[in-house]
Amino acid sequence: MKKYSGKTWDEFVVGDEFWTGGRTIAEQDLLAFSGLTGDYNPLHVDEEFCKVVGPFRTRIPHGPLIHDMYLGLVDRIGILQGTALAMLQLHVEFLSPVCIGDTIHARIVVEAKKPTKRADRGIGQFAVTLFNQRQQPVQKVEHTFLLLRAPQASSPAA
Repeated sequence: MKKYSGKTWDEFVVGDEFWTGGRTIAEQDLLAFSGLTGDYNPLHVDEEFCKVVGPFRTRIPHGPLIHDMYLGLVDRIGILQGTALAMLQLHVEFLSPVCIGDTIHARIVVEAKKPTKRADRGIGQFAVTLFNQRQQPVQKVEHTFLLLRAPQASSPAA
């Protein structure tokens, strides 16, 4: 019985492209992330500081918060639901600030695949671009995941 709804390693094809829905960044998201992580850098929590010396003249959400929201958007489209076994590597480039009130969405492209020594697992590399509501790229992400393989691919030959 299949216990997952996401795509297995075998079902991904290099070049496949997926788009997520959007998510608007609210002030409570920024404050909750600050509280959870203990990161109260004034660039995120002190509007008066930002007006005077901040490079964006307003508070901005934490870059990792935006990345983590992207993971939630990927979960909503279900492509890795129950098939992502581990995150093996992550590289993030922060291209442009995201502001409170911005809406982010992402394009995910299957960049590479390789089998592992274990027949029930494979490695998938994904190139991700996060965009704001004006279609401006705000983050570029390279994700490498350990993925479940389809049962028939890992079953011994009869």
